[in-house]
Amino acid sequence: MKFDTLQQGISFYENYARVPDFDTRLYSTKKRKSDGKISLKYCVCNKEGFRETPRLQSNCKKKRPIIRMGCNARITL
Repeated sequence: MKFDTLQQGISFYENYARVPDFDTRLYSTKKRKSDGKISLKYCVCNKEGFRETPRLQSNCKKKRPIIRMGCNARITL
């Protein structure tokens, strides 16, 4: 698909994600060196990837659940 603006593409993916009921997040952006304009933007499922190591802090009152489960849902704009 082609979108006129980057925001239209992001909005499309957020609306698409509502049907199977998953949340999205902006993952990465790549800019051109010549003019600094955005050339690639990745939107992924919020469960994409894995946490590398558990974050252990002695002053934590409550452990946060591990959300990232390796989901492959993504769009490249």
